[in-house]
Amino acid sequence: MTARLRPDLESLPAYTPGRSHPDAVKLASNESTLGPLPSVAKVIAASAELANRYPDNGAGELRAALAEFLGVEVENVALGCGSVALCQELVQITCAAPEDEVLFAWRSFEAYPIVTQVGRARAVRVPLTEDYAHDLDAMAAAVTENTKLIFVCNPNNPTGTVHGRAAVLRFLDSVPDHILVVLDEAYYEYLRMPADDHPDGIAIGRDRPNVLALRTFSKAYGLAGLRVGYAVGDPEVITALLKVHIPFSVNRIAQAAAIASLEARHELLDRTDHVIAERERMRAALERAGYRIPPSQANFLWLPLGERSTEFGAASADSRVLVRPYAADGVRVTAGDPHENDQFLAFATAPETVARFIG
Repeated sequence: MTARLRPDLESLPAYTPGRSHPDAVKLASNESTLGPLPSVAKVIAASAELANRYPDNGAGELRAALAEFLGVEVENVALGCGSVALCQELVQITCAAPEDEVLFAWRSFEAYPIVTQVGRARAVRVPLTEDYAHDLDAMAAAVTENTKLIFVCNPNNPTGTVHGRAAVLRFLDSVPDHILVVLDEAYYEYLRMPADDHPDGIAIGRDRPNVLALRTFSKAYGLAGLRVGYAVGDPEVITALLKVHIPFSVNRIAQAAAIASLEARHELLDRTDHVIAERERMRAALERAGYRIPPSQANFLWLPLGERSTEFGAASADSRVLVRPYAADGVRVTAGDPHENDQFLAFATAPETVARFIG
């Protein structure tokens, strides 16, 4: 007789990462194509020699470095095994009953419904606008007495769209202050917004205890393989996160690499300018070919191909370029190295591809 498991797990969709193949260009996972800086790689190698020892469970040195960098107190910062781990922990600290609701836009980060179901809460999906952005008015209208947590992915993954500071503030003003609102800013470093409308979740949350910002070292800092995300918010919320944190889940090497990356942040963040230049070059080429591409403030582009998305992804893979199709919604394409992007554009803008998918 097998062990009795939760029956609802049968309906739980598995998280599907971007595909990899050694003979194909991978533009499916929004990774940095550049490896760690030499100074960071040296720290990684040195910390690996101490892998026989447990890491600092409280990640005190990294939390202190982040607090100094962000201009907050250490008690405002929590670490997680990637920001997705923090997403699940946020459900755990806010939802305790099956009727508790987690609200988010859709389509958005595909982990949201998964972590919600794992936390035995109810997912409430609010469709994006026709421009593939969060419909903040509809999200505010969807709030009920059962709403416990709201995720706002800004910039949104997978569409790349963003709301500025003014729109975010209007939305927050419409949400009861007992509901925790998470501004998921995994792609924050790729934002290029006017200073007076820059949506900095950490700054926004300074005088709003129910607002928490999530960021990560996976994207602009190039540490996707080491899994370090962080949350910045009110000390009461941070303390709750620390209570449900899986012990030692932010490993020794990850902590050391994140600290070294913060010290080298100016060089690392300079890389984002090159990514953005490639993203815009790709967008211009695709638009000239006839694709409709919403403006992106992340390191990827969204092709809203609807029912043709899966077929497009398969055809791209046949051309040795792996992209990320999302069922019947669209295709996400990471801005990679110039030669990788050129290989994708050669496929996507070829007359036969255009005729097949947008003609």
